[in-house]
Amino acid sequence: MADQYQYNTNEEKIVKDSHTKEIDLINRDPKQINEDVVKVDFEDVIAEPDGTHSLDGVWKLSYTTFTVSKYWCYRILSAVFGIPVALLWGFLFACISFCHIWAVVPCIKSCLIESQCISRIYSLCIQTFCDPFFEALGKVFSSVRVAVRKEV
Repeated sequence: MADQYQYNTNEEKIVKDSHTKEIDLINRDPKQINEDVVKVDFEDVIAEPDGTHSLDGVWKLSYTTFTVSKYWCYRILSAVFGIPVALLWGFLFACISFCHIWAVVPCIKSCLIESQCISRIYSLCIQTFCDPFFEALGKVFSSVRVAVRKEV
């Protein structure tokens, strides 16, 4: 909670809005979650082996067409669908958070409380019935002596 406030020289509280924090427009994948998934270049998709080469102009134009179309298709798709998909993902993760906070954690806590109660009852039963039985068995067999002899 202390992170939400800053103090200036006049010691006035300035509330930082955590929903509109500054984002890095240069490094848009700081945790590198898409490091090996989405990096697809022309050379990764199209390759001509030795002996079967197209004309140099065709090869250069194919490279340019692939690169530019991939770039602009991604930009257009992200412009059209980026905000609605972000809204859906935000809604999904909000629902997951809601369920976790209001259903999963209380259910787990309830099970832990019940298991503590059952554990105490189980412990009481063991102490009442099993402990005396095994103590008596121990006293019965405590006088038994085992000797090992080697016969030649």
